[in-house]
Amino acid sequence: MSDNAITVPGAQPPTHHYETGIKKVIITVTVIVAAMLELIDTTIVNVALNHISGNLGASIEDVSWVVTSYAIANVIVIPLSGFLGNLMGRRNYFVGSIILFTVASLFCGLSTNIWMLVFFRFIQGIGGGGLLPTSQAILYETFKPEERGTATGIFSMGLVLGPTIGPLLGGWLVDYFAWEWCFFVNIPIGILASWAALTFVKEPKVTHAVEKIDWAGIGLLAVGIGSLQFVLERGEQKDWFETDYIVWFTIIAVVSLVAFVWRELHTEHPAVDLRVLARSKNLAIAAVLTFIVGYGLYGSLFVFPVFVQRLLGFTALLTGLVLFPSAMLTGIISMPLGMALQKGASPKLLMTVGMASFCLFCWELGNQTMQSGAENFFLILLIRGIALGFIFIPVTLLAVTGLHGRDIGQATGLNNMVRQLGGSFGIAITNTYIAQRVAAHRMNLLGNLSPYDPNLVARMEGIKQALSSRMSSPVEAQQGTWKALEGIVTAQSYHLAYMDAFKLIAILFAICMPLLLFIRVDKSDKKADISSAH
Repeated sequence: MSDNAITVPGAQPPTHHYETGIKKVIITVTVIVAAMLELIDTTIVNVALNHISGNLGASIEDVSWVVTSYAIANVIVIPLSGFLGNLMGRRNYFVGSIILFTVASLFCGLSTNIWMLVFFRFIQGIGGGGLLPTSQAILYETFKPEERGTATGIFSMGLVLGPTIGPLLGGWLVDYFAWEWCFFVNIPIGILASWAALTFVKEPKVTHAVEKIDWAGIGLLAVGIGSLQFVLERGEQKDWFETDYIVWFTIIAVVSLVAFVWRELHTEHPAVDLRVLARSKNLAIAAVLTFIVGYGLYGSLFVFPVFVQRLLGFTALLTGLVLFPSAMLTGIISMPLGMALQKGASPKLLMTVGMASFCLFCWELGNQTMQSGAENFFLILLIRGIALGFIFIPVTLLAVTGLHGRDIGQATGLNNMVRQLGGSFGIAITNTYIAQRVAAHRMNLLGNLSPYDPNLVARMEGIKQALSSRMSSPVEAQQGTWKALEGIVTAQSYHLAYMDAFKLIAILFAICMPLLLFIRVDKSDKKADISSAH
């Protein structure tokens, strides 16, 4: 990609026009809705997988590809969004992504077998992958440089609300309609967003020509990131490196990504300009912090619904309702926090409060019992809402602080990719950690069971007495008692493992907090030129 803007020789570069009034509001709503569509669809299908499995006659393992295919497509396209925006034109790429996402949603809902659904979910992921970074770049172009804090607050609100609304909306649609409506619901919103983007979003006057397409870089990125995402999504189910094809995909991922990094650093026209990380130390720090935030956000959001639904008996809808106030609180505080940063508030201080609050949130979740109810999670999840607001706003702003022109487009793409990868690592590592802790806790619990323990003997006798009235013989009652004891041990093992997983995330956040000391923000950076960012 060239750094030279397309201008008339000898003429001054055209001044960027910032939108005002109702047009500014419409563009803002359009890009936030588009970003939220992408994020909602990362989680909305999760609560419908059992219904999809039954309706399409697919195994749970096969139906999990509905989630995996979308994630792989997403993470491949996100870092290429800056390059694709330059190649096609920012507005054209944005509108095209919305249309592709919407059409794919229609065909997902019309799918008659599992592999047709998986294919269109992949296409949907390609469309969705372009929405996050392009929406963010358009938002920064719409707001004046000194209003970037406000724009970041608005965008971060969508980042947090999307994944949280997904399970709630998905649970409601599955309970009252059918699993197909998890996809059909995107169609009217996508059509409206496409029209609004075509009508109100303008191509920037200053653009950057794509002199040469880096096909090798694109290919290496697609193979490397796609293979890595596949390993993260499927590794735990296949016992990681005990399965040959997981080993091969890991080798392919490592080799491809190393070759990709080398090529992008040495080619004149890279598809993804990794040199922007060297030009901005803050972006490099933001990328690490964003990875940790993605790990914690998606890791905790993965464990919490499993914990409350499997062990505490929550429905999918109740789980979504319990999570919703937390997301709403993040949305409410996002704009004031963005404005505070705009007026000179310390991003270090805000992020310190946010990361400490997230540590507290995860640690408190790790202290819950099998008797916990919805009311026990209310205040804890409100702490999560505060934490995410105080983390997301500064780290998102930090990623683009001090950058100019097309570097902002590269930075938003890289930062969004890192967050998605952080989420994938968070889910994969947490899942594996839980499996290991379940086995450890089970052995520990069984090792402490003794036929000479009066409490155990009394409990088993009580279970046996309760079963005797429903069993045809004392032998069956005894077998039922042992099965009940097995169920108790299993439930306790999972409960302790889930608590360990929450505390592990809290410890990880605490370990990463010293990174905040390396943040350097020049107050003049807040007025950096973003007139040609896309």
